[in-house]
Amino acid sequence: MTCQKDPEVVILSKMAYQTLQQQYLQIPPVTRAYTTACVLTTAAVQLEIITPFQLYFNPDLILKNYQVWRLITNFLFFGPVGFNFLFNMIFLYRYCRMLEEGSFRGRTADFVFMFLFGGLLMTIFGMFVSLVFLGQAFTIMLVYVWSRRNPNVRMNFFGLLNFQAPFLPWVLMGFSLLLGNSIIVDLLGIAVGHVYFFLEDVFPNQPGGGRWLKTPSIIKMLFDSPEEEDANYNPLPEDRPGGFAWGEGRRLEG
Repeated sequence: MTCQKDPEVVILSKMAYQTLQQQYLQIPPVTRAYTTACVLTTAAVQLEIITPFQLYFNPDLILKNYQVWRLITNFLFFGPVGFNFLFNMIFLYRYCRMLEEGSFRGRTADFVFMFLFGGLLMTIFGMFVSLVFLGQAFTIMLVYVWSRRNPNVRMNFFGLLNFQAPFLPWVLMGFSLLLGNSIIVDLLGIAVGHVYFFLEDVFPNQPGGGRWLKTPSIIKMLFDSPEEEDANYNPLPEDRPGGFAWGEGRRLEG
């Protein structure tokens, strides 16, 4: 006895799949790659294909046993699926995408270089504070950079607090404290985000200042296509933070 599928169901399924595929491919490449890697890593842990012990940051295992993958995997695991994981994924996807489509629009290589610079600095600092997973700190770094580049955006957090964008990382740190989490991770993300923001946005505009952060040519060659390069490009503020009840904002007039 054979079971035949309803042609209409098949057509609707194909249309839904194509729509999801189109939506996924519309996500900018760096945001798509990083968030996908985080979700797949968490799924692999949930399915017990791998364990967190194979992923966490351990300098001894990296240097002595050459387990260099830990330099990357410790940024990909946000803990078991639950509220903390979903919260981090939403903020990671949201602010990473807004940065990539905003001030890093057409500058994929520079965005990748920010990832590398931030990851290196966190890895160095992480050795002194004994952190084994740095993904949450990396998310806070992205939020911090976005918030400092959009100082006039008004935010609303869970409908309870109204504040301007630069306070968002500190509000998230307070929320993390209320949940009983360590704020060391948040402070690390804020510190690294501030270092990047200062070197990239503040110091070059100071008297006698200059650009210390320059994307290496090899990264530009790998990630920037000729269509992306635009000498006249002037980045616009990422003023589209809405879409969720927390962190929703609008730009102030004037």
